[in-house]
Amino acid sequence: MCVANSARSQMAEGIGKKNLAGIADVCSAGSQPSKVNPLAIQVLKEIGIDISHQKSKSLDSIDKNTIDLVITLCAEEICPIFPGNVKRLHWPLPDPSNPKYSSDEQLKLFRKVRDDLKNRIQNLRDEMKSWKR
Repeated sequence: MCVANSARSQMAEGIGKKNLAGIADVCSAGSQPSKVNPLAIQVLKEIGIDISHQKSKSLDSIDKNTIDLVITLCAEEICPIFPGNVKRLHWPLPDPSNPKYSSDEQLKLFRKVRDDLKNRIQNLRDEMKSWKR
C-alpha cells in the first residue's frame, strides 16, 4: 500500500506476484489511486516483469476479509490505514516519482526502489515459508 498506488506499490505488486507465486496472492492499493507510473513499468520491464496491464486501485476495491498481511511503503507522506486484524510491515521507501527530482534522478531512484523491493520481497518469501508450517 501507498498513497497513489502508482509507483512503489505497483512495483511491489509485480515483483511479489512473480516471487511469491504459490505462496501468496499479491495485490496493491492506495488511498488516492491515480495511474501506474510509466517509469515503474519501464524499470520492471528491465528485470523481465511486465506490469503494463496493472491498474491503480483504491483500498475500497480490496476485499479486506482476504488480507493477511499489509505492507505500507510510504516514507515522506502519510500512509493509508488498512483496518482489521492483519500482520503489518512498514517499508518506508522514498517516492521515486516525487517532482522535486529531475527525470534522470527519478529513473535512478525508481531502479533503487525496485532493487530494494526485490530484495525485501525475497527475504519476505524466505520468512513466509516458515509461517506456513
